[in-house]
Amino acid sequence: MANVVAARRMEKSKEGSVLFALLVAALLPTALSNSEGDSLYALRRSLTDPSNVLQSWDPTLVNPCTWFHVTCDSQNRVIRVDLGNARLSGSLVPELGDLQHLQYLELYKNNLTGHIPSEFGKLKSLVSLDLYHNNFTGSIPRSLGKISNLAFLRLNSNHLTGRIPRELTSITTLKAVDMSNNDLCGTIPVTGSFSHLQAKSFENNPRLNGPELEGFVPYEMSCH
Repeated sequence: MANVVAARRMEKSKEGSVLFALLVAALLPTALSNSEGDSLYALRRSLTDPSNVLQSWDPTLVNPCTWFHVTCDSQNRVIRVDLGNARLSGSLVPELGDLQHLQYLELYKNNLTGHIPSEFGKLKSLVSLDLYHNNFTGSIPRSLGKISNLAFLRLNSNHLTGRIPRELTSITTLKAVDMSNNDLCGTIPVTGSFSHLQAKSFENNPRLNGPELEGFVPYEMSCH
């Protein structure tokens, strides 16, 4: 009799474990979406939005996939944020670096200020980063060189300073880069993915000293 009772208890324990595992699996997409919603809502809080384009960004919803200007995949993971030319002002937030499945971040033609967060280097799925025609200052984060899938990097028409990070040359997927109309300095890398870029990608940076010439123009020249 004792063996029967023990066997039944074991069966119930196994059933409970299976049910718990199924429940966790079912809740994972929701938990992920909530986390992504928190990251996007942190962005909303840091922005001024005179046209109310972010009005639908309600943190009380189950996930951000119903928000305007946000696109999700079939698993409710945020893959695209489209806020170009939306009359937004304010600054970006490091929490955006937590959007691990984000492929497109479109924030061009706004009035965004401050630095580009170094946390963007954690956006391992990012294909396109479009921050052009804003008022960003500071340097281009070296961490962007960790975005191994990046194909489009457009940072033109801002107030960026400092050197062009050589780490970017190791991104083999880069197809288009535009850093024109800033205040970058130093020399232009010509190795790796930068070897095929045209001069117009860097024009109107008065303190840039032209392509890097190994052995002639040192990369680590005075540049701030």
